[in-house]
Amino acid sequence: MVKSTKTRRDVIGSAIGTLCFAAMAKPLSAAEATPRATEGPFYPTPAMRGADVDNDLVKVIGAVREAGGEVITLKGRVLNKQGAPLANMRVEIWQCDMNGKYLHTGDRQNVEFDTGFQGFGHDITNEDGQFVFRTIKPVTYPGRTPHIHAKVFEGSKEVLTTQFYIAGHPANGRDRIFSRMSDSAANAVSMVFSPTNNGVETTIDVVI
Repeated sequence: MVKSTKTRRDVIGSAIGTLCFAAMAKPLSAAEATPRATEGPFYPTPAMRGADVDNDLVKVIGAVREAGGEVITLKGRVLNKQGAPLANMRVEIWQCDMNGKYLHTGDRQNVEFDTGFQGFGHDITNEDGQFVFRTIKPVTYPGRTPHIHAKVFEGSKEVLTTQFYIAGHPANGRDRIFSRMSDSAANAVSMVFSPTNNGVETTIDVVI
């Protein structure tokens, strides 16, 4: 019978190595899904939308001037919970104009809608899951903190409806939707704006 020559240190070292390998072999934890939010009363139906529904909401085809308000670029990616990009996803956004008026027949406010603002637009994610919009920084709507509505579709199937907010806006804490979210959920849909050579930009990744 041959006696083992392994020392106690060898056994412990081997055990630690096995544990480390097992830990490394575990899959990465899944990303937290983007929180869902109500569609709200002013999602424009196809009949309410203009002919121009591209991803540049600041310039309407045929209009003499661009939209009023602070122009921003909103960009990001659509990802699954494992962090993989999702291509060919339809991302829609809609929001009120600089006067707080929506492109919707149900918005009865006694103000004129900014005809230079598209009000609604969409983009299709590329192979890296990326989308981009040119729009305006959202403004306060009566009873709500500034926000941008968003939907994501896979083909004809709606997979997410959510809203994006301005990080740190003083009205967030009083907003009935924003104030109910956890800190992590609120951070996931809060826009932080940065000046760039191409203007003011913000990035929001959407996880579904």
